[in-house]
Amino acid sequence: MIRNIKIEDAEAIQRICHISLGYSVSIETVMRQIQKLSEDVNHHYIYVYEDEKLQKVVGFVHAEVYESLYSYAGLNILGLAVLPEFQGKGIGKELMNHLEFKAKNDSVSFVRLNSADYRVEAHKFYESIGYVCDKTQKRFIKRLD
Repeated sequence: MIRNIKIEDAEAIQRICHISLGYSVSIETVMRQIQKLSEDVNHHYIYVYEDEKLQKVVGFVHAEVYESLYSYAGLNILGLAVLPEFQGKGIGKELMNHLEFKAKNDSVSFVRLNSADYRVEAHKFYESIGYVCDKTQKRFIKRLD
């Protein structure tokens, strides 16, 4: 079952981020971000997949509205993750379909995402659901702390 994220999902999201994405983050950070981002319904789309039998969250998708001076509104996927033992069962595809359906209803023109070059299996998945690699780029970051 796909639904909107809730604060009660924080532990599951923390675990999924660690196991599936390699991000170690405190439960406090996850809770704070769920609270903050889920209130911004015009800018953030965050859905979880809850296994109905187990009654536990096993995957999520998070996207934000992307707008610029040179394009129509789109969505930028910030995270898509499913626990390894639940991968290959169509959950990621369901999450993406749900996101795309909601985006179309909100007149969003496109969905885009970035994926590290070593994530070859993820690339195959994205291509299998209709995404096309349209450019290669480098990411630059400057810490402001």
